[in-house]
Amino acid sequence: MVDTAFTGISSLEQEESEAPAIPLDEDPGESCLSISEESLTQPPQENGRVIQPGRSLIIADFAPPDLRSGERLIRLAYRLGIPAAMLTSPMGRKIKTRLLATVSSPLTGNRVAGTAIRAGHFLVHGAKTPIAQIDFNGAARMTPPLERTVHSFSWLADLNACGRREQCAPVAERILSAWLQVNSKLPSRPKKGAAWTVGHTGGRLLNWFTYAPLIFSGIDRSLRSRGLASVAEQARWLDRHVHRAEDGLAETAAWCAIIAAGLLLPDGKPRRLYGEAGLIKSLGELVGDDGGVLARSPLAQMDAIALLIQLSACYRATRRDPPGAIDAMLAVMVPPLLALTHGDGSLASWQGAWAINAVEVAALVEASGVRSRPLRDVRQWGYQRIAAQKSVLHFDAAPPPMARHARHGCASTLAFEFSSNRQRIVVNCGGAASAGGLVPARLEQGLRATAAHSTLVLDDSNSTAVLLNGQIGSGVSEVDVDRRTLEGDSGATRIEAGHDGYSTRYGLSHRRILILRDDGNELRGEDLLVPTGKKGKRGKVGFAIRFHLGPGIEVGLSEDGQGVGLALPDGSYWQFRAGDGEVTVEDSLWIDGQARPVPVQQLVVQGMVSRGGGNFAWLLKKMG
Repeated sequence: MVDTAFTGISSLEQEESEAPAIPLDEDPGESCLSISEESLTQPPQENGRVIQPGRSLIIADFAPPDLRSGERLIRLAYRLGIPAAMLTSPMGRKIKTRLLATVSSPLTGNRVAGTAIRAGHFLVHGAKTPIAQIDFNGAARMTPPLERTVHSFSWLADLNACGRREQCAPVAERILSAWLQVNSKLPSRPKKGAAWTVGHTGGRLLNWFTYAPLIFSGIDRSLRSRGLASVAEQARWLDRHVHRAEDGLAETAAWCAIIAAGLLLPDGKPRRLYGEAGLIKSLGELVGDDGGVLARSPLAQMDAIALLIQLSACYRATRRDPPGAIDAMLAVMVPPLLALTHGDGSLASWQGAWAINAVEVAALVEASGVRSRPLRDVRQWGYQRIAAQKSVLHFDAAPPPMARHARHGCASTLAFEFSSNRQRIVVNCGGAASAGGLVPARLEQGLRATAAHSTLVLDDSNSTAVLLNGQIGSGVSEVDVDRRTLEGDSGATRIEAGHDGYSTRYGLSHRRILILRDDGNELRGEDLLVPTGKKGKRGKVGFAIRFHLGPGIEVGLSEDGQGVGLALPDGSYWQFRAGDGEVTVEDSLWIDGQARPVPVQQLVVQGMVSRGGGNFAWLLKKMG
C-alpha cells in the first residue's frame, strides 16, 4: 500500500486570476504551465472513513412473495409440469387464448426510429436497414444490435411513439406477419440463432403484451389468431427453457415475460406464481447488494430497470399490485444508475455503454417512479463518484465483471471520467455495445480495450484479457480502494486504488491516486507502478497514460512538451501538466449520446519505466 497521500506534482505557480486565455495557434509556453518541484513533499492532512476493498460479488437476497399453502401447492404443481388448465379450470377445461387486459406502459420509444420504420427501415444506432432485406428466420447473420431490435420486437415502442395507432398498426402487422411466416415452428431448445434465444424470446413476449393494440387489433383476424397462438406457445416454451438463458439479464427478461403471460392470458395464476418465484431468484443473482447489476454496465442497468417497469405496467393493467420485492428492487437500482451521470444528466461510458443522453435517462427514472439521489456508498457496483460544485468525477475502482455476467466486458479498471459545468473534459471511448450501427463492428474489440479508457496501459496490453463475443479473460482479479476527505485551505476528496492486472506478466501493480478539490477546479493525479514479489525483474517496459478528451475541446502544447492548454466549448480554459514523461496529442474516438462515433483527441503521457517501478504525476486545473 502506498501510504503517501500524494507525491510528484504541485499546484500551478500562477493564480487563476492571472492565467490568460492563450490562443491555440500559439504556444502557451512555460509561463502558464509550470510545476514547482520544491513543494512536492508535504502530504495533506487526511480524515474520513475508508471504503473497504470490493473484491467479491455478493448476491442480493430477495424472498419470493408470501403465499397461502394452496398457492404454494399450485406453484409446485405447475413447476412439476401439470398444465395450468387442470389447476384452475373445472375438469381441466381449456379456454380460448385471449388477452385479458390492455397494458399502458410509461416507457416511451424513439420517435425518429419509429418514423424510419414507417418509411420502411429499421434505424438502429444511426444505421438504416431496409425492412424488406431482413431475414426474419435468422439464417443470415445481422449485427447484434439489429438482431436484438428485430427479434425482441423492441421496435414496437418506437413505432408506438411516432403516430396514431391507425397509422402505425398496419406497419406493425406486416412485420409481425413476415416474422410469424418463418418462425411458426418453435425449436425444441434454445438455438444460437437470434430469434430463439431465451432473452430475445422473453423480450419479444413482453413487448407483444405491452403493445398488443398495434399488432392484434387489426382487421386481419387470421393474423390475430396466429399471433395469439404463438404467444401461448412461446410462453410454454419459456416455461421449459428459462433456465437455459444466455446470462442473468436474459433470464430476468424471460421471467418477466412468464409473469406477464400469467397475468394477461386465461388460466394464468399457476404460471404467475411460478414466474414470481423465479423472477425474485433471478434478480438476486443479477444485482449486487448495492443495486448495481453484476455486469457493471449502465446499459444493462437501464435494461433491467425497463423490464421491471414494463412488468409493473402489466400488473397495473390487471388491477394487481406487483410483489413488494419488485418495487424494492427498482428503488435500489435507480441510485447506482444516477451515480454514473455527469452534470448534464447524461451517462458516463463504462462496460460497453455510450454517453446515453440525459433525456433518455430522465425518462427512464421518471417511469420507474423512484425519486432518489445518486448512490454514494458503492460496493459491487465499483464506480466511485465525487461531485464537487459543478464538477463530477467517476472512477472505476473494481475488477471487470465476471465472465458469466459480461456482455460487453471492458478492461477499464482504474480509468476515470471528469466533467465540469456540463462539459465533458476527460472521457472513455465507450460504445462497444453499439458496434454494428454507425460504429463499425470491427471496432468493437478496440473499444473494450484498456487503451480506449483514460488510464495507464503497460506495453500496449490490456489489464484484463478482452475476448470475443463480449467476454473477458484473466487479468485484474483484485482491487483495493481507499477514499478519504482531506482537510486544508479548500478541502478535497482523495481516492486511491490499485489492481493486479499486470502483476503476472510484468511484475508490476498499477496504483492510481486522484484528488479532486472541493471547488471542482483542480484534479490532481498520480499513477504508480509498484513491484510485486520479493525479487524485482530487470529491464524496462513501455507505458502510456491516456486521457481521452471530450468533444469540441481544442488543445495547444507547451514548448517543453509537458503541458497542454485545453479550450472548452463553454469558453472555459483548463491546463494539463505532467510531472514526468513526454505529453503528445493523438487522435481518438468518442461515442456520443446517439451512439454515433465522434472524432476527438487524447493526451498521452508515455515513456519507459524500470521493472523496479515508478510514479507519474499530473495535474488538471481550471484557469481564470
